[in-house]
Amino acid sequence: MSNSSSSDTEEANENTALMDGHIAEARPDREIAERIARKRKTKSDSQRSYGTVDHGVSSIHGPPQPSSAPVAGPSADAQIEELELKYGARHVIKLFVPVTLCMIVVVATISSINFYSVKDVYLAYTPFHEESPYAVTKVWNALANSMILLSVIALMTVLLIVLYKKRCYKIIHGWLILSSLMLLFLFSYLYIEEALRAYNIPMDYITLVFGMWNFGVMGMIVIHWKGPLRLQQAYLIFIAALMALVFIKYLPEWTTWAVLAVISIWDLVAVLTPKGPLRILVETAQERNEPIFPALIYSSTVMYCLAATPPAGAAGEGEPPARELRPLVPDESGENAPVENRRSPSGDAGFDAEWRARADAHPAPPDAHAHAHAHAHVHVQRLRVDGTAPAHYTTRVERPQQQPAPDMDEEKGVKLGLGDFIFYSVLVGKASSYGDWNTTLACFVAILIGLCLTLLLLAILKKALPALPISITFGLIFYFATRCVVKPFADALAAEQVFI
Repeated sequence: MSNSSSSDTEEANENTALMDGHIAEARPDREIAERIARKRKTKSDSQRSYGTVDHGVSSIHGPPQPSSAPVAGPSADAQIEELELKYGARHVIKLFVPVTLCMIVVVATISSINFYSVKDVYLAYTPFHEESPYAVTKVWNALANSMILLSVIALMTVLLIVLYKKRCYKIIHGWLILSSLMLLFLFSYLYIEEALRAYNIPMDYITLVFGMWNFGVMGMIVIHWKGPLRLQQAYLIFIAALMALVFIKYLPEWTTWAVLAVISIWDLVAVLTPKGPLRILVETAQERNEPIFPALIYSSTVMYCLAATPPAGAAGEGEPPARELRPLVPDESGENAPVENRRSPSGDAGFDAEWRARADAHPAPPDAHAHAHAHAHVHVQRLRVDGTAPAHYTTRVERPQQQPAPDMDEEKGVKLGLGDFIFYSVLVGKASSYGDWNTTLACFVAILIGLCLTLLLLAILKKALPALPISITFGLIFYFATRCVVKPFADALAAEQVFI
């Protein structure tokens, strides 16, 4: 066991987790993580005491004299803020790309496949089909359908929270696996069948079954186990697009818009209220130091985390190892040094009472430097210092990096709930189903603007925020303004051959 076998864990983790409407921001860069760790985790004077060495004496007697460590000045703080702003902007772009891809898939499908635009079958949660010619009847039908669907969503969310609080992980994973199986096999089969029919592409059932089997099994592996990050992202985007197409297909006309408005209000309540179910889920996951289920969250990158994994038995179960500062002795090994010497619970820079007693009991001769090289294997606990070079001590940051444990590779960076992808795509896909590209582009731009404002508020408030309300509100305003004001105005100008 080497000199660095008993180690503490020093971790820099800048992560604001938001689930199903919550965006998580992390810093993947090692330099940023170290600087933020030094800025926000200031050490006490006892942990900063490195000791002083008299170059005229070759061994140290008694306790070392404390010396203060330098503190980062205002320039370092400004540099950290600049780096946070830079990488925060990069994470905004990383969220724009998957959201845009998901909406493009939905819009392209709606524009090319008529199957998802025809209203012939409805969900069981929408008993009112809005078949009356009166607008008032359609309004209360839409409100009733949206409240029924919201009640189902709230009930399922509360059930998920209860199962998670009771640690019924097998039931939750079974639930999510069944949902993924339906999406990757049943709904994917319907999608591919309608796409082949729309583009008039012939295919035999053997080839179709073989392709569907490989597609579904690979999706189950990368979503619920492990796989390439890009492949997992592609499957999650495709699943969100499928769910959006299902809502557009099986929800009545006015009910779709009512559901978008109601689900935004529900997102506010579920995230911001003290007893909100989504807030409870995120806080419970943070308390247990567990990741949110990968089938519910889109992750854009792997978060870099400063961590040194202590060997087994180095610390008690659940007990953080004590900080220490050890002198560099070439031949010192963990087998020869007792546990008390390797770990200093007093926090006095690693020089405890036993070390001082041994140093006082064995005074060094004048030629201590040469004597230390000749008998280092005998007196392994004595500190020898070269008088021509400054003393050098090793800390946790200076030690060579250890290979992280396999489980620690699962931490992700920017995160967005799949529910946000679904309802963003429902809004844009529903707008594109009327054939007006101006309205579609207006809704697309409104959603991206709302997402930008949500990320800005996240950086300012430093707390969990829902991602649906601002984007959906902007999308609804832009949709009705463009469809009811801009489109008639543009049509009137075109009819009068007036060009602006």
